[in-house]
Amino acid sequence: MKFISTRGKFTDKVDSAYAIKCGLAADGGLFMPESIPSLSSNELLSLKDKNYNERAAYIIGKFLTDYTYDELLADAAGAYAGNKFGPHPAPVKNVDGKIYSLELWHGPTSAFKDMALQIMPRLFVRALRKTGETKDALILVATSGDTGKAALEGYRDIDRVKIQVFYPTDGVSAVQKRQMQTQEGKNVSVKAIRGNFDDAQSGVKRIFADEKMAARLAERNTFLSSANSINWGRLVPQIVYYVSAYLDMVCSGDISFGEKIDVCVPTGNFGNIFAGYIAKLMGLPIEKFVCASNVNNVLTDFLKEGTYDKNRSFHATISPSMDILISSNLERLLFLTAGAEETGKYMEMLSSCGKYTVSGSVFAKISESFIGVFADEARTKATICSFYKNKNYLIDTHTAVAMAAAEEYLSTYKAERKILVVSTASPYKFAKDVYTSLVGEENAPSDIEAIEKLSALTGTEIPAPLSSVIAKEILHPDVIGKEDMDNAVADFVTL
Repeated sequence: MKFISTRGKFTDKVDSAYAIKCGLAADGGLFMPESIPSLSSNELLSLKDKNYNERAAYIIGKFLTDYTYDELLADAAGAYAGNKFGPHPAPVKNVDGKIYSLELWHGPTSAFKDMALQIMPRLFVRALRKTGETKDALILVATSGDTGKAALEGYRDIDRVKIQVFYPTDGVSAVQKRQMQTQEGKNVSVKAIRGNFDDAQSGVKRIFADEKMAARLAERNTFLSSANSINWGRLVPQIVYYVSAYLDMVCSGDISFGEKIDVCVPTGNFGNIFAGYIAKLMGLPIEKFVCASNVNNVLTDFLKEGTYDKNRSFHATISPSMDILISSNLERLLFLTAGAEETGKYMEMLSSCGKYTVSGSVFAKISESFIGVFADEARTKATICSFYKNKNYLIDTHTAVAMAAAEEYLSTYKAERKILVVSTASPYKFAKDVYTSLVGEENAPSDIEAIEKLSALTGTEIPAPLSSVIAKEILHPDVIGKEDMDNAVADFVTL
């Protein structure tokens, strides 16, 4: 399997190890496989009785053909070990017989990013060896909350790799911030920036495109790569849990084999939902994807009208990991529906004027699989309360956006299919907002106090990774201007 750029100006066809090592193509595009491999009914049936690691090795191997099955199985076994994820890395919970929850937050940082960022560093280190790379890598990450901690934890103390994370100082939850500020590891750096996630993401992209920075790093025997979902090595493990969840629903008797389902995903950067779409293209029986957004609903408008317009007010919400106006992985969907040439034009328009409108035929193709729904703050809080009180199911603020969207979709479209909602974080990562959604805003506790209060109120257990972080020493207190990101990178490499 060869990989190509979504923008077509970088015309080389490269192996997956090269794509994972570099992160971005030389023309600024994202790497995509030349074709989408199929997953036949017989293959799906053969995976039904396999464990998660075996499913992961088989599915990832469809794309990473320059890795062996044994390599991928070893990497999956190390990534999803029981001491990190418990007995099942990605369990499916039957919420009410119609709505099912794919819980992706049982890993070491209590967020779905662990599903990719525990295995990605293993794939990355193999990529260095497979490509004969002699330089060391600096992983640059812009995060709206969960990616930063998951990447830091995945890459901590990995040989030949440094990792530097930038996050918006007022754009993550207190728990997310504390997780990053207390991160240990001799090869890690964490910087808060004065700005929002899009400022952090734009800064990282600017640094990647800076030839002078590349030369400066080369003098230090270092090159840049990414752990964000723009890197195919981050996205491909996410395909696995959609396939695995479907098979688990078959094994539990909740659906019959071959029965179609719908999927609802809380969406910011479009990577998680796009991974599910790839699974559908491979042959997984998924009919519709409900793209759930908060009030930063740029994707909802795009999926309704065909115009992507980031020129709008930015809102800081109680679901901060979705506070994004530039959804980078949407470029991959455009590539599949419009081709590289048109995608390149759309991206140039986004860069120059902040908006683009896709053609009618492209919009029709996208609409075959995607529907956009958004939930405002009041509805998100009401959904947390109603799901706990009426369904005895405690959810975080991002999952609540998706549950609200799923309920609206089921009501509006009268869909008969069962719907799988992707639950992306433990409710304890956003304990204050979850707690006040249940009891009201009066006498709201501090963010950290809310963790224990939420446990006492609901009788649920605080995840060990979150209970331990409270007492840890803050190691990364720095807050910098977004214009100072370049200097922070240069300074970190010289350490």
